[in-house]
Amino acid sequence: MGVDRAPGLVECARALAAGEVTSRALVEGTLARIEASQGTVNAFRRVRAEAALVEADAADKELAEGGRRPLLGVPVAVKDDMDVAGEPTAFGCQGEFPSLPEDGEAVRRLRAAGAIVVGKTNTCELGQWPFTEGPAFGATRNPWHPDHTPGGSSGGSAAAVAAGLVPAALGSDGAGSVRIPASWTHLIGIKPQRGRISTWPHAESFQGITVNGTLARTVADAALLLDAACGNHEGDLHRPAAINASEAVGRDPGRLRIALSLKPPFTALPARLDPRVQERVRAVAERLAALGHVVEEAEPRYGQIGLTFIPRATAGIAERVGAITEQSLLDRRTLDAARLGRLLGGAPLRLARRAEVTLHRRIGALFESYDVLLAPTTAAPPPRVGSMLNLGGLGTDRAMIAACPYAWPWNVLGWPGVNVPAGFVDDGLPVGAQLLGPANSEPLLLSLASQLEADQRWHERWPPQRTAADSPAA
Repeated sequence: MGVDRAPGLVECARALAAGEVTSRALVEGTLARIEASQGTVNAFRRVRAEAALVEADAADKELAEGGRRPLLGVPVAVKDDMDVAGEPTAFGCQGEFPSLPEDGEAVRRLRAAGAIVVGKTNTCELGQWPFTEGPAFGATRNPWHPDHTPGGSSGGSAAAVAAGLVPAALGSDGAGSVRIPASWTHLIGIKPQRGRISTWPHAESFQGITVNGTLARTVADAALLLDAACGNHEGDLHRPAAINASEAVGRDPGRLRIALSLKPPFTALPARLDPRVQERVRAVAERLAALGHVVEEAEPRYGQIGLTFIPRATAGIAERVGAITEQSLLDRRTLDAARLGRLLGGAPLRLARRAEVTLHRRIGALFESYDVLLAPTTAAPPPRVGSMLNLGGLGTDRAMIAACPYAWPWNVLGWPGVNVPAGFVDDGLPVGAQLLGPANSEPLLLSLASQLEADQRWHERWPPQRTAADSPAA
């Protein structure tokens, strides 16, 4: 195992259990890669170097004594909206934040599986935008093209995995924030069923639209991290029945009926699918048909689903802003969104949440005829760093909707989705496609994704290795 790029999660766990490598060696290699990449990729907000090495030594002792846990001694990263004991949770914001006394439930479960959290990855302010930049930490850059964004809001986690700094990472997805950066960095990104991975200490996150998910280079790695992190705290509002994601990987999905949807859901602002992205998504559809599935164009009955998203999203922002001490340091767009959320937090929010049952029935009718929905993950390739950073509120909304109109409806529904790589456009900008399903359909989506992965071998392609001199900021 070399130090230039992280081996996969499954491979790390196997090699550790077999005694072929030590946890200290893996963690030391991870820390060295992170340090060397901060000037180019800038994926991490916090790095737990000393603590991670102490935990690695403890893992090696446990391994030597015959201990076996799913991720014992394996280094991973988590997004900086998740609580890690002894670390602040700044969630992309400027200012001072207190170190917290205990792990959030998802991190606690990772540790219980034996994983070593080496650090917390960058995210835009309160996870609102499909880029990972801001005055708190600078710009996180796409390992494939450093003058482009890796996306957001889980851009730090995606960049860390894509660059080979860590084998896998947790992110969160409130409007595509796992799937969008996965698509723009050539990764697998799993947005699981609402409640699959706990959001505790929040009983639900952003009025139920945000869930925690996984980013990895392979379906097996993303599924293994999902299995390690999933489960509930007794205070969680959403507690779906357990699944075994890893068992679905490599399982024959059977001959499926797949609906190809290319039309963006209704939004108040215009959105258009870039022909380059459309070509790559159609190519995915063609491969699925070649694998024996029935693929037909069909559109879900989304209706005006956006009217139910805005109250939930902005009310969620208002809740988070209310807990921040130094609100004067927040982006004007954040404060404006919080103000709108306070206005919509009464009857409009209640109506938006009640509408979910109707949306489940109307959009779910598609799954009476089809097993899986295939759609673009984004409408465009990754934008350039800085292109959205200094826009006003309306300008940001226009840019976001133009680039990313496809992911957010599944957050309203609370259902699972998996981004799979769809190839590259222009001179090597990654784009992705979503496999979407109804409630609790992760096993089906993962079996289909792994079948496609075996055919396409996405994970064999890596971004070019760069030095600090290659950075546009250099």
